[in-house]
Amino acid sequence: MSSTELPGVRSTTDPSFPAGAVRTADGEQLRTTVLPGLELAVRSRRPLRAGLPRALFIHGLGGSSQNWSALMEQLADTVDGEALDLPGFGWSPPAADRDYSITAFARAVIRHLDAAGRGPVHLFGNSLGGAVSTRVAAARPDLVRTLTLVSPALPELRVQRGAVPTALLALPGTAALFARITRGLTAEQRTRGVTDLCYGDPSRVTAEGFAHAVEEMERRMALPYFWDVMTRSARGIVDSYTLGGQHGLWRQAQRVLAPALLVYGGRDQLVSYRLARKAAAAYRGSRLLCLPEAGHVAMMEYPEVVAAAFRDLLHDTGGAGTDRNTEDGRG
Repeated sequence: MSSTELPGVRSTTDPSFPAGAVRTADGEQLRTTVLPGLELAVRSRRPLRAGLPRALFIHGLGGSSQNWSALMEQLADTVDGEALDLPGFGWSPPAADRDYSITAFARAVIRHLDAAGRGPVHLFGNSLGGAVSTRVAAARPDLVRTLTLVSPALPELRVQRGAVPTALLALPGTAALFARITRGLTAEQRTRGVTDLCYGDPSRVTAEGFAHAVEEMERRMALPYFWDVMTRSARGIVDSYTLGGQHGLWRQAQRVLAPALLVYGGRDQLVSYRLARKAAAAYRGSRLLCLPEAGHVAMMEYPEVVAAAFRDLLHDTGGAGTDRNTEDGRG
């Protein structure tokens, strides 16, 4: 039985995804997983051979599962990969309870893994997704084999200048102000702004890739819940920075048992490159990959380099074996 035939799962052929609107790379498919009070779009790539260990990819604020397509393609011979659209992002509808905290997102990831029976997985997270993945790994170590974090959104005292708008977005009334200020911007101008902010070298984005991003920007801006989700998610990040004790992200990073790979970009305008050493010390036994020319989305700019570093992690930790559940026919 394929994953698209499982109860509560819809594939891209379902009317819930408008025909021609969903973009998937060659070898990918998009389906919807429906759980009580939770609906998640899941992007998957068919592995090159059966029995590969499973992986799950979590995107950042304003992103989607598509942010991982390049890396998933690079790792098709290494893992059986899936990428989630967090509630309210990509093709996932808003959360029923309108809770967009780090904890709520982590709960959604855990519920997906428990329901699908895919754990333990090699867990990847970028930015917001890095904070979410950290919380998942700390709370449910049984679900995580390794942890790969690309510019994780961990608390820092000196916020990067590029991250200030995100912090301001968390303030009451600011979203409406942003909406008014940016009302005259075209989707192309908005996309250019995001690209300039997130990439260390925006020229690495191909003309075709940029055109697809503009198309996706137009779709997202037309969603009636766009600003509400962005505002509440930004507030969730800011709130997580203020938590202390066992709920603090740095404390939870210290509780992670899984081998970790940390990836930081020297040109990151959102997460400080200065945090790399502190993060490496917080995640026990972690390894650090610093890419001086990369920005906030190294997995999109240098997918082959990130993939190679992950393969090294698997080789050195013995995590490259086949998945027993798949071999036994239970996957």
